[in-house]
Amino acid sequence: MTVNTLHRPTHRDALVHLEAAIERGDLITMFGRCTVEYDGRATSELGPGDRLVVLKPDGSILVHTDEKRTPVNWQPPGCTHTANVRDGQLRVRSTRSTPDERLDVWFDRIEQCSAYAVNDRSDLELAGSEEDLRQHILADPSILEAGFEPLETERQSDAGALDIFGEDSDGVPVVVELKRRRVGPSAASQLRRYVDALKREFGDDEPIRGILVAPSLTDRAAAMLEREGLEFVALDPGTGTPPVELEGDEDERNEVDEESKDTS
Repeated sequence: MTVNTLHRPTHRDALVHLEAAIERGDLITMFGRCTVEYDGRATSELGPGDRLVVLKPDGSILVHTDEKRTPVNWQPPGCTHTANVRDGQLRVRSTRSTPDERLDVWFDRIEQCSAYAVNDRSDLELAGSEEDLRQHILADPSILEAGFEPLETERQSDAGALDIFGEDSDGVPVVVELKRRRVGPSAASQLRRYVDALKREFGDDEPIRGILVAPSLTDRAAAMLEREGLEFVALDPGTGTPPVELEGDEDERNEVDEESKDTS
């Protein structure tokens, strides 16, 4: 496992480190003095304190103090992480659109920032692989869309091997790119390259559809797919069905721990 760690970085150095780690899909930990703001189904504010922040590649974020096992603030899987430097502080933002929620962590001082390229673990293997996802679609193509017909797997193109190549109900060629976990813009770019490769092969006048299949995607990836005229289908690799989001207890979501708030 590759680990990249910065000790007491400047805000700018930490920003470069964070943006690259988020793009790679790393597991990120940060420790330093920060304040926390949440705005969504409620609003909350946590004053300055030394805290551990964990950003996971599935889109979740956890803010921990030195007490208790549960985070004082958090966001669930499927959120989008961004970072920037504003007003002399490093801001880490986690957002999602359904429901509309935002969690901001403002770092005044950063003691350590680490990015971990985490390998697959046994419990993640149980969730399914890209090959499991392929087999689900081959066994029941309608889970992708009604009328879809798979024709080839690992079809070669000048941009690489296509996970699944087929036709829709109107006979339009379709490139299907499979990912077993939440995807970012790099996956959308990869699908774009495959579609462009088939256009060169079939001719620019031939319509080619591209569909990215994964459990979820970032807002940046969604925007890129829309801009490029590509599509997304959310499927769980383990079940071959749309992922089910666990909301958790409404009363516990993103509430600031009052005891921690008072002692910060």
